Amino acid sequence: MSLFSKPASTPAPKTPTSKPTDFKQQDTQPWYKNYMVMVFVIGMPAFVVIACLGLVYYSFVIKDSVVRDDWYMDGKTLYQDVSRDKLAHDLGLHGKMQFAEDGQVTFYLNYPSQSLTTGKLLNGAALTYPDKLKLSISHATDIKKDRDTVLIHQKDNLYSAKVQIDPTPAKYYLEVSNDGTLNWRLRDVAKLPRADVTFIPLKTFDVE
Repeated sequence: MSLFSKPASTPAPKTPTSKPTDFKQQDTQPWYKNYMVMVFVIGMPAFVVIACLGLVYYSFVIKDSVVRDDWYMDGKTLYQDVSRDKLAHDLGLHGKMQFAEDGQVTFYLNYPSQSLTTGKLLNGAALTYPDKLKLSISHATDIKKDRDTVLIHQKDNLYSAKVQIDPTPAKYYLEVSNDGTLNWRLRDVAKLPRADVTFIPLKTFDVE
């Protein structure tokens, strides 16, 4: 062998060839059994649609009840009529209502001592007891628990009626009113059921 002869070349290592990907390979699992499809493609949109329909139903059927009071519209402005409250204040009217467990409601209409002595109301009208008074008991949030009835005059300053109030304690707006010539009303806010409620004229109209 010659000193200047070329060494035998070592064959280069062969690079392993990767098998080409088969993009046509089909998934044997049906699409409707894929949890990603069921949760994100079908489940979440279906939940949103059901929630929206529920909110629409709630807004139209289970809507908030309207607060009952003496309001009137003048153009685009809403005003509250307090003339009936002021008349009760000017006449010095008071009242006491008692609730019995059997639903019997008793109301005492009290005139000021001056009117009882003179036989005349503070505005000069003759002192009389109306034949009936309207009683409105309005639940603070649930219109289904509102109760409206008529208090019938029994004797002297005594009136009575039958009212079945929901036994669950709650806040109520109570109103006793006269729709006769002297159109007045007495109001109070109380938690019912309870034994009695006292009605006094609104202090708003007191003159300092």
